[in-house]
Amino acid sequence: MLKKYSFLFPCLFLLFFFLFVFTTRSQEEYERGVIAVYFMEEQVGYEEYSWQSDETGYLLSVKGRLTKLVAIEIESLTISLDKSFIPLQYHFKGSISGVEQEISSSIIDGRVENVIHALEQEQRITSKIRKDAFLLPSAVFSPYIVITKKFGCNLQQPLELSAYIIPQIEIPFTLEPMEIFPCSLLMQLGTKLIELETDYEGNLVTLQIPSQNIRIVHRIVE
Repeated sequence: MLKKYSFLFPCLFLLFFFLFVFTTRSQEEYERGVIAVYFMEEQVGYEEYSWQSDETGYLLSVKGRLTKLVAIEIESLTISLDKSFIPLQYHFKGSISGVEQEISSSIIDGRVENVIHALEQEQRITSKIRKDAFLLPSAVFSPYIVITKKFGCNLQQPLELSAYIIPQIEIPFTLEPMEIFPCSLLMQLGTKLIELETDYEGNLVTLQIPSQNIRIVHRIVE
């Protein structure tokens, strides 16, 4: 009898172990992608990103370069969010128009504490924004993926939302599904109309800003 149970216990242990590993992995997601940025049909930049999720939330990490519109070198950009896509932290390190900058931001219940290092000086800025505002740093396009990740193909009617052009200003915007392509989205951000074309799984395919002759093409890396 003891011999029979001594064989059974290791089998049960292995069974529970594999169930635990499978459950943990099913809660996690990892995606890598590349974004090509075009201005007047000329490629002027790129962004490489990774999207990670676990049981606590999401992490978007970006690096890349833009040579026209605004000269930007992204050594590192990260946005962390909770499971409801509420932003928690933001960090940027790189250069804008040749000036090296580092920005660290923490967000708690819509209160943003920004710490900016540039030109050997430190500046602290406190802002109050909507708790569910999307963080959209100027001239960086990977963060728009957060919008398509949140809504996918599930948006049925227009919504009034908010974008924080971190660390400068909060701007309200409307988001609505396109009539012909319901998985794609129209975003009215101030005077800019932004077209977010997605596939049937809600993954971003292209982003276009017709008034500025900007088009980005997104590709997921297997």
